[in-house]
Amino acid sequence: MRPHLPENETPVLGPGENKCHKPGMTVSIRPHHLLCILTYLGKGYTASFVQNYNGVIKRLNAGETVTIVTGPDDICRAMLNEDGCHCHNDSVLERDAIALAQVSNFLDRDVGPGQPVHLTPDRIAGLRKAFAAGEIRGGCAGCEWSELCTSISARNFAGCHLSTR
Repeated sequence: MRPHLPENETPVLGPGENKCHKPGMTVSIRPHHLLCILTYLGKGYTASFVQNYNGVIKRLNAGETVTIVTGPDDICRAMLNEDGCHCHNDSVLERDAIALAQVSNFLDRDVGPGQPVHLTPDRIAGLRKAFAAGEIRGGCAGCEWSELCTSISARNFAGCHLSTR
């Protein structure tokens, strides 16, 4: 039996514990996807990719914390068995490295693998402002979606699924 905790405390699992506690759930995101989620409108590579991405955004909008990962993340999950999956390509890993450096600089802290990022409405708004200004767009170089994302940011992110409420 778990000890009773005050309402404002979240239980932390200790070594060897294998129970899941919902408030500790996180969304795994690779660094360049921190940029992609800012402009996501519900478009993607395949129907299953879009369905999965919608689920990830729903979790983020519900307040789940992001955990930065190296390589494929929760957004990539629907693509991993597809022919031509690019999630492991060197070019994508390079975009991750650039995005990681720029976002870390913008947030004024290391957001490397394993680090949590809390996407508060103010943080999302700040990231979008920096994205629109081109301050954190280095990880977008070579991405086939870059022009679409530029037009989305020019329209002040209207219709994007990631909420700032």
